[in-house]
Amino acid sequence: MPKAKEIAGLSLKTLIVTTIGILLFGIYVGVLIYGENSLTVLSKLKDKKHNLIYEARRLNKENQLLQKEFFELKQLESKE
Repeated sequence: MPKAKEIAGLSLKTLIVTTIGILLFGIYVGVLIYGENSLTVLSKLKDKKHNLIYEARRLNKENQLLQKEFFELKQLESKE
């Protein structure tokens, strides 16, 4: 017959330590997934980086076109 301080063949101390370990591991995983430095934040930052790179390329192309137009207008102005 099991002792009063044993549950499912394990001592009460073992059950408490195991339960605390599982809870701490769960908190750790939760922080990894949803915390300040989490995987979701990393994913959002990668998307933001991709969008900023695209925007920078678009603005560089627009800048080139505007510079070309500016210099063409500058040449027309100096000929007159």
